Order: sequence, then C-alpha cells, then structure tokens
Amino acid sequence: MPRLLRALRGAVVITEDTPEEVASQVEALLREAFVRNGVATEDLVSIFFTATDDIHSVFPAQAARERLELADVPLLCARELNVEGALPGVIRTLIHFYTDKERHEVQHVYLGSATSLRPDLDV
Repeated sequence: MPRLLRALRGAVVITEDTPEEVASQVEALLREAFVRNGVATEDLVSIFFTATDDIHSVFPAQAARERLELADVPLLCARELNVEGALPGVIRTLIHFYTDKERHEVQHVYLGSATSLRPDLDV
C-alpha cells in the first residue's frame, strides 16, 4: 500500500500560562498523537498550532521544537478565534504526516478537558 498524506487533529488545555506548562502539555499532546498513530519524525510534513487569546507565555511551536527536537519539521502558530463562551487555555494542533493508514484509521487526540471540544470522537 502506498504511503498517504494524512492530517491528524488534537488539543490540550493548559491550567496556567507559563512556559513550562505550555511546553509540558504540548509535549504530552504530540507524543500521544505520535504513539497512537505510529508517527515517526521522518513521517512528519508539518505541524500547525493554534492557541486561545489567553496564552502569551511561549509559542507552542517553540515548545514542540525544543522538547521533541523537531528542528527540521515546519512548525507554525496562529491565534484561535476569540469566540464568546469558548473554552480558555486551549492549544490545538493539526499534524500533517505520511502513513499507510486509511483516513478513518487516524486517531485524533484530545487530552484532559479538551475532550469536550470533540464529543463526537472516541478519544
């Protein structure tokens, strides 16, 4: 079977806006996403992060680059839409990677209270 380009979604919620908390949660999210989907660093194409307006201490991409040694993987951050009533402290990710998995086999990862963002998924 040929290797296919797939996209994997995930999210985590931080409890306080500190560089250590952001880095720790981003690392946990990415490691879990990689393990569940059998993603190796060489499979990665790019990782896109968004963060809610209340996160100011560090870029999630910087944390990923440093904690997971992803210097040669394109990483990008952006602001999440500031929607009234939205869950605060959320870091979301969209990971592009090569795999032999079918689209329906990709396991999206929502950790902790971020599971409330996607109640339709069995995460």
